[in-house]
Amino acid sequence: MSDTHLPRRAKRLPDELLRAVERADLVVHAGDWVDEATVDLLEHRARRLVGVYGNNDGPELRARLPEIARFSQGGLRFGVVHETGTARGREERCTARYPDLDILIFGHSHIPWDTQAPGGLRLLNPGSPTDRRRQPHCTYMTCTVADGTLTDIVLHRLPQR
Repeated sequence: MSDTHLPRRAKRLPDELLRAVERADLVVHAGDWVDEATVDLLEHRARRLVGVYGNNDGPELRARLPEIARFSQGGLRFGVVHETGTARGREERCTARYPDLDILIFGHSHIPWDTQAPGGLRLLNPGSPTDRRRQPHCTYMTCTVADGTLTDIVLHRLPQR
């Protein structure tokens, strides 16, 4: 997930998303939490949480979270960052910036994204579960990672509030 913007864009995370958090082996948040209570909630409910701060996150969140996170899961090398710049040239720019990664999860735009750069880097943006902006739905993303393979990528559309 990314761009939860609580409590500005919504009062709470959607129940469907919270149920998914509790089922997941790993939860990733690509920034713009806005409040520390969301970090606390996800740390409490998730088996493992990896998160970064975004441009709307203040000094308290920046003290708790990195700008860029790297981790390995299921034989793949992941990175998480909030901003990647404009859509134009994103694949090439991220490949050059993150040559050590297999998958980069990012946020900021609230626009779901799933592409693979020519060099093999997979770029994923789950959208926002609380602020759809110009998108038709609020969203979050799930996937399966095992034996060095990323499968079952699903963009979940949340019901209108």
